[in-house]
Amino acid sequence: MADKKVELKIGDLAPEFCLPDKENNKVCLKDFEGKYRIIYFYPKDNTPGCTTEAIGFTNILPELQELDAEVIGISPDSPKSHANFIANKNLKVTLLSDENKDILKKYGAWGLKKFRGKTYVGVIRSTFLIDPEGKIAHTWPKVSVKGHPEEVKNILEGLLATA
Repeated sequence: MADKKVELKIGDLAPEFCLPDKENNKVCLKDFEGKYRIIYFYPKDNTPGCTTEAIGFTNILPELQELDAEVIGISPDSPKSHANFIANKNLKVTLLSDENKDILKKYGAWGLKKFRGKTYVGVIRSTFLIDPEGKIAHTWPKVSVKGHPEEVKNILEGLLATA
């Protein structure tokens, strides 16, 4: 049974986390304080949609970093799986492992999903843009992979233009 789904809103304080990266080093949200953070949750390493999304963010990472933003992908896969995914696809984004699904749940990215007529519990592909003060600046609760990284960049540029 899935826990009650959390729904973070714009202006909410982003839940803090510290999770292992591909080398089992702890990476925390607060490590990027003072920058925009793009946190994206995805189901599984080396699957078509997740690969497209990770490569999309990797391709525009220099542009996002020019905007003072960092990209962090989180899935329930192990650090070893992330290391293989990063090596196999030449990814430049930071990938973190949430094997216990605690952070996925805190961000509302773990819950009931429908696929091919069946309902099951799993990762809900979603993205959060967190401002330099640690507040949610924008949310994408259900992501469609195609064009998503560019959409995130456009929203970030819009926020910076009005700041």
